Amino acid sequence: QVQLVESGGAWVQPGGSLRLSCAASGVTLSLYAMNWYRRPPGQGREFVAAITSAGSDTVYADSVKGRFTISRDNDNNTLQLEMNNLEPEEAAVYYCTVGGLGGWGQGTQGTVTE
Repeated sequence: QVQLVESGGAWVQPGGSLRLSCAASGVTLSLYAMNWYRRPPGQGREFVAAITSAGSDTVYADSVKGRFTISRDNDNNTLQLEMNNLEPEEAAVYYCTVGGLGGWGQGTQGTVTE
């Protein structure tokens, strides 16, 4: 059974940075592409970023290009998301997912306010 545990969410001021992590068990992440999604308060989940299984290619939502960086550590079965210059509207619960597999972790909350 695949289990995903996101961490690293915190409160930051606008313009601040957060580094999120996703630890997986029950699956060998090196075999799969991985994604980050987020759910702002009162809204649906939205795509943030994706990375191929080997980490050679990445895709980003237009709104985060140039500020967010997705990366992975296949040796440790983890996924990361570095978020810089955060904006208040990016306050959300952030989730990682395994490409082609179902299921969501509990997410990690990022709050961006003065």
